[in-house]
Amino acid sequence: MPNHPAKCAGVTCKSMAVGEFVSEDMPWSLAWGVGGLLLLAWALRTLNWAWWTPRRLERALRAQGLNGTLYRFPNGDLKENMRLAKEARSTPMSLTHDIVPRVLPFLRRAMDEYGKICFTWFGPVPRVTIMDPELVREVLSNKFGHFGKPKGNPLGRLFVRGLVSYEGEKWVKYRRIMNPAFHVERLKRMLPAFCACCSDLMSRWENLVGSEACYELDVWPELQSFTGDVISRTAFGSSYEEGRRIFQLQAEQAELIIQSIQNLYIPGYEFLPTPKNKRLKAVDREIRVLLRGIIKKREQAMKLGKASNDDLLGLLMESNLEHYQEHGNKNAGMTTEDVIEECKLFYFAGQETTSVLLTWTMIVLSMHPSWQVRARQEVLQAFGERKPDFDGLSRLKNVTMILYEVLRLYPPVVVLQRQTYKTMKLGDVIYPPGVMLLMPAQIMLGMIQSPKVMSNTQQALQQPQPAQVGQPHIVHSLQTVPAKVGEQSEPGSSQSLLSARQQHPTQPSISLPLASASSQSLLSARQHHPTQLSISLPLASVPPLTFQSKALPSPL
Repeated sequence: MPNHPAKCAGVTCKSMAVGEFVSEDMPWSLAWGVGGLLLLAWALRTLNWAWWTPRRLERALRAQGLNGTLYRFPNGDLKENMRLAKEARSTPMSLTHDIVPRVLPFLRRAMDEYGKICFTWFGPVPRVTIMDPELVREVLSNKFGHFGKPKGNPLGRLFVRGLVSYEGEKWVKYRRIMNPAFHVERLKRMLPAFCACCSDLMSRWENLVGSEACYELDVWPELQSFTGDVISRTAFGSSYEEGRRIFQLQAEQAELIIQSIQNLYIPGYEFLPTPKNKRLKAVDREIRVLLRGIIKKREQAMKLGKASNDDLLGLLMESNLEHYQEHGNKNAGMTTEDVIEECKLFYFAGQETTSVLLTWTMIVLSMHPSWQVRARQEVLQAFGERKPDFDGLSRLKNVTMILYEVLRLYPPVVVLQRQTYKTMKLGDVIYPPGVMLLMPAQIMLGMIQSPKVMSNTQQALQQPQPAQVGQPHIVHSLQTVPAKVGEQSEPGSSQSLLSARQQHPTQPSISLPLASASSQSLLSARQHHPTQLSISLPLASVPPLTFQSKALPSPL
């Protein structure tokens, strides 16, 4: 019989060889096919994000009568914005309250060209400027939850989260826990810490002046150190030396994040192991370790009954414990990580906003000597050589009005932003999802002098009538927009204002120029360099103030 098995074996071997070749080649073909589909999907998604969606949004806005800049793929107006900002910072400006051309030069130019309601481009996202105070209130109240806070660059979440970034039920819950810590009666306990910090600053400045007839002092770094000391003592019960490392790390973190958010954000960039990203995450880890150590020590002290409740951390943890006991649910209160985020917010927001407010106040008072006299007389009449008390601070009417006027002229938050996440009607315009609403605080509060935008060009504090101080050019309840507008007003504004007002009775940072007859004349001949980082800062350098040693008050 023929040897069929051998033949079949040969055919079988050949078939097996072909099958092995096909089976080895199939995974690579499948991988290339899947990879090609993923690449195509990514390209289509990117094209939709960077071209189709911006063009669709631009057509929707222009169809309703809004004017603005043309969209430039893919950066929008970022390059032009940075160019104008660099050009504005290249030369100092004379002492004037109209700092908008320097702080927001691109927005100022856009509003001059297209009107007070116009749109510009932050990358592929259109930003519509909202100037009407009633519309601003409607946006910030966010009754329907569709004017949300922009998601932004994920790297920014490493820097500041906490209450300021929450919305909805989470914001309500955490605000309810934190409110008791900022109650006025509890803030009164911190007055001795304020006094101690002011006395330390007073002694330092007296030593610097010494026996010289006059002394020139750059107050910006001095007030940064001073407010850092205030926040460390009142928030955590520690001295500035103990908290210095946290301040240094947060300053570095802020600089790195500001550099990142000025560029077009590419989704997923935060995961790349770039030197900047690695440093940002390392700084965040170190800050968390330091703050976690402070919190753990306080928890142990609370268990032993030795904890002090005279600082914000103690008050916050006490309020959190009461909230937990009231609801009987461990999820009802704040976790350690939540407390860390609030501590980071205390450190940065408290220190920066207070030091900026004090510095701008010194500049403004030096520009308006008549109000120096009024404020100094009020302080001396209220306290004389006595240490301040809370009731006396509440009677400083001129000082309080001056502080509110400075907040109006130089709001700590330069621009407020919200984004539409659903089609919403605001005024006569219907905004589709994906539009950012831009509310420039300084322009709304009367800082811009363009007749297209603001008709009343009267400068603040020119006529020394107490009833006029603290009243914005727009007679409206939006006097200090960043701190007071909308349902989500922040609870820490009382402490910041108390800290700032405290400077006058103890006569350090504000009373020093008030007590010097020569400070305003020297300052008026100089120039200053306001700019915008995370908040409105009087940089690159505050004009140095000159004090006469004979005019310095004695320390408390």
